[in-house]
Amino acid sequence: MLAKRNNIKNFCSGILILVALAAGSASAQYADKNFGITFFGSYTTSAKLFLYPYSSDDILRNTSFPIEDIFNGGFDFRYRFSSRMIAGLSVEYIRGIATGRNLTVLSSGGTMTIEVEDGFSVAPVELNLYYLLPFSTETFKFMMGGGAGIYFGNHLRNFSDVSVTNSNRKFSYGIQVSVEMDYLISEFLAVRTGMKFRDPQFTLESKYNKRQADYQGIIITIPNEKFDSKVNIDGVTFSLGLVYLF
Repeated sequence: MLAKRNNIKNFCSGILILVALAAGSASAQYADKNFGITFFGSYTTSAKLFLYPYSSDDILRNTSFPIEDIFNGGFDFRYRFSSRMIAGLSVEYIRGIATGRNLTVLSSGGTMTIEVEDGFSVAPVELNLYYLLPFSTETFKFMMGGGAGIYFGNHLRNFSDVSVTNSNRKFSYGIQVSVEMDYLISEFLAVRTGMKFRDPQFTLESKYNKRQADYQGIIITIPNEKFDSKVNIDGVTFSLGLVYLF
């Protein structure tokens, strides 16, 4: 928990430093620039991986494996269609992975639980509307946004020489809200910081590339070729990016 707080603190400090470095630049305004392309990096505080989403046991079904401190990137395209309204389309790639004793296998000595790398990858595509807040200045632009997105994901699991592939997926959709600030460095460039709240979840069916493997010198057998899982990205997302206005 302390490490997680330090990561958040360091991320926010980086945002403040970049804004402070830009503070010496001449003031600028959107003027007649109605389009913007942003390349950004993001930090998501947490996500959950449910390994038994269809279990009849309530406790097992609702037990999750935490994945924290997720860094990712993406790009965003926006069009300002009125003085205060902006439409945007963003695409990201998110990959989170952690190590845990999440798999029970068979061996010559009976059953054993082994340590694996478990996680997910997902490519959110989100359509948003932003409102330019009235207290924005020529240099600082403050926005509130909201919209909907679709999410295509995969389960990631690796140990020894075993991996998994997606055999069936149900894409998910959800809504999100965000607050952002642009600092205009020049007529064409801005630094953008933001905070986004979303809670997408999607279910997956995955398949092992093999069912027998050598795990730390022990021959093990995976009981089932396929397994189900559910991913829930429930953490807050902080972003920092560079905007090109045209």
